[in-house]
Amino acid sequence: MPLNHLRVMRAVEVCRTAILGGHKDKCDSCGHIEISYNSCRNRHCPKCQTLQKEKWIEARNVDLLPIQYFHVVFTIPSELNPLVIMNQKVMYNLMFRSVSETLMELSANSKHLGARIGFMGVLHTWGQNLLDHPHIHCVVTGGGLSLDGNRWVSCRKRFFIPVRVMSALFRGKLLAHIKSNFEAGDFIFPGGIGHLKEPHVFESLRRLLYHKKWVVYCKPPFDGAEGVLQYLGRYTHRIAISNNRILTFDNGTVTFRWRDYSDGSEQKTMALKVDEFIRRYLLHVLPNRYVRIRHFGLLANRRRKDNITLCRELFGTCIPITKEKETWQEQLLRICGIDVTTCPVCRKGRMFRVDELLPSRCHSPPGQCCL
Repeated sequence: MPLNHLRVMRAVEVCRTAILGGHKDKCDSCGHIEISYNSCRNRHCPKCQTLQKEKWIEARNVDLLPIQYFHVVFTIPSELNPLVIMNQKVMYNLMFRSVSETLMELSANSKHLGARIGFMGVLHTWGQNLLDHPHIHCVVTGGGLSLDGNRWVSCRKRFFIPVRVMSALFRGKLLAHIKSNFEAGDFIFPGGIGHLKEPHVFESLRRLLYHKKWVVYCKPPFDGAEGVLQYLGRYTHRIAISNNRILTFDNGTVTFRWRDYSDGSEQKTMALKVDEFIRRYLLHVLPNRYVRIRHFGLLANRRRKDNITLCRELFGTCIPITKEKETWQEQLLRICGIDVTTCPVCRKGRMFRVDELLPSRCHSPPGQCCL
């Protein structure tokens, strides 16, 4: 098992337990003592993403423009999934590259838009049943700066670019990049995909994929800036499965809810043996330090501030007022309505910290500890 998988498993196991330490608070009215343990803060942990997500969304609020935004999703055929699993970093990078080249090239074409757009890409690797399903969600501006940078060019109302055109170009670009990387020796072919290291076998697979239909779809535009933020909250910091989808754990079997999109999006339940559940969960552990949220075009990090300022000048709008920096307690109260400074027993007193709890000694095997 890869070391990053072991670290994720360890982090999820010890999250908010005495192993990570914590602090002890006491009520100044009734004397009640409350112990709170630290979280692991691992991005694959289903318990550690809420506040991080909200902070990120509020930081992105200053980039929103008074325009329509589109939701475009790029998926790859399932035949590529084994290659992706064994070459995650290479294949995910190629997917991002192909998506960005597709959207930038088509939007710059005068037949479609003739402008420089901005968009954000979010990598997802899972389906509702936890099996591998790599795809990239994109939030795309409904228009862009003219190529001379002097005016804003808007899309047609509720229409971006034909999905068949995007699908064909995305397919061609990704398969071309895959061929180049194969010839450069960037892929590995262990275990069940060992036969693909033969050039004629790999080329046969690539030609087969040219004749398949690649699914790319574009959803209707969001309902203003508020709709964009609501969308971002659903997709940016999600992990393969959240705790509220897990129904039971009994006799070595995990039962969870899932939505079957092939059957009219009907909600169903699935029962998996523990080892299979863990295997599926670990399919979606990203390579160390891998960036799964990326910005392109007008929203690219290097020129984003200048581009957004120019767009606001063209629209005649002001920069949104940023809120004063909050503590995590204040932010939790505003977002979730939970006031951790109020005594949970008497509801009158205030909790104040009286002791720090040091982390317990880690008993993991050498080289496998996440601490």
